[in-house]
Amino acid sequence: MTAATEQAAPPPAGASGGPKPLTAGSRSTGAQSLVYVFVIVPFLALIGAVPFAWGWGLGWTDIAIAAVFYVISGLGVTVGFHRFFTHGAFKTNAAVKAALAIGGMMSVQGPVITWVADHRRHHAYSDRDGDPHSPWRFGSSAGALAKGFWYSHMGWLFERDVTNVDRFAPDLVKDGALVRLNKLFPVWTLVSFLAPALIGGLVSWSWWGAFTAFFWAGLVRVSLLHHVTWSVNSICHMIGERPFKSRDRAANFWPLAILSFGESWHNSHHADPTCARHGVLRGQLDISARLIWALEKVGWAWKVRWPNEKRLARIAVTDYKS
Repeated sequence: MTAATEQAAPPPAGASGGPKPLTAGSRSTGAQSLVYVFVIVPFLALIGAVPFAWGWGLGWTDIAIAAVFYVISGLGVTVGFHRFFTHGAFKTNAAVKAALAIGGMMSVQGPVITWVADHRRHHAYSDRDGDPHSPWRFGSSAGALAKGFWYSHMGWLFERDVTNVDRFAPDLVKDGALVRLNKLFPVWTLVSFLAPALIGGLVSWSWWGAFTAFFWAGLVRVSLLHHVTWSVNSICHMIGERPFKSRDRAANFWPLAILSFGESWHNSHHADPTCARHGVLRGQLDISARLIWALEKVGWAWKVRWPNEKRLARIAVTDYKS
C-alpha cells in the first residue's frame, strides 16, 4: 500500500452501506463551557506569566516540575495520541498503551478517543471541506488567511459539532480498557493541575510553593503545550518547506521541532502518515521518534514503521533542493 493510499483510505461504512456522518451531534452547554474554561484560563495564565515572574514567583523548582510535566504530557500527545493511537506507527503492550493514553490526556486536549477521531478526520479531509481545522477554510486572500489562522489555531475548538467517533475511531471504541481510561478524562485533568501543586508544596514545604507550581507547572505549562500543538495545525499548514508529496499544504517548520517533540516536520508526516519518524531528513530532530526507538530497544514496542530508502523515494519531490 502506498503512502497516498494509506492517507486517503475511506472511513468505515455505516450499517446502511454508506459512510457514517462526519459529526455526531453537538456538545452540551456544560461540556462547551468546559472547553472555554480549559482553553482560556491557561491562556490567561500564560499572558500573565511575565509580570508575575518579574522579580518574584518563579524558581528553579517550578521550572523543573513544569519541564517534567511538559515532557510527560507532550510525549503522551505526540507518541501516544498521534503516532500510536491515531496512525498505528508501532505496537506496544497494555501498560505502555495505558501510560501513553493517560499522559496524553494530561495535556488537557480532550479524551484520547475524541482527539484521535478529530485527527483522523483531519487526515481524511486535510485542507478540504470536512477538515476540522484547515487554515485555508476561508480562502487564500490575506484577510481569509488571517481568519483561517485563528480558526485553525484555536477557533475550531469553540465549534459545538462533535466528530463522529464511530466513523473515525471504531477500533478504539471497541477497546474496553481504553474506553474506561477515556471516561476518566476529568480525573487525568485534575491530576495534571494538582500533582504539580502537590509536588511543589512538598518540596518547598509551603502553600506558596504549591501555588507557584500550580501556576507554572499547571496552568502555564498546559497553555504552552496547547499553543505548540495548535501551531502544528495552523502554522505548519501555512508556511515551511515541502520536500515530500502530499495532497494538502502541510509543511515542515523547523523552529517548532524541539517544543513539539518532532511534530513540526509536518510535510513528511502528511506524505507518509503511518511512519513512526517525522523528521526523516538529515538534521531533523525528532524526540518522539527517539522515545519510540527506546521503547523498541527494551522490547516495549514492536512492528515499528520506520522510514527506509524505498519508502522515502516513493514520496520525495524529485526536483526539491534542500
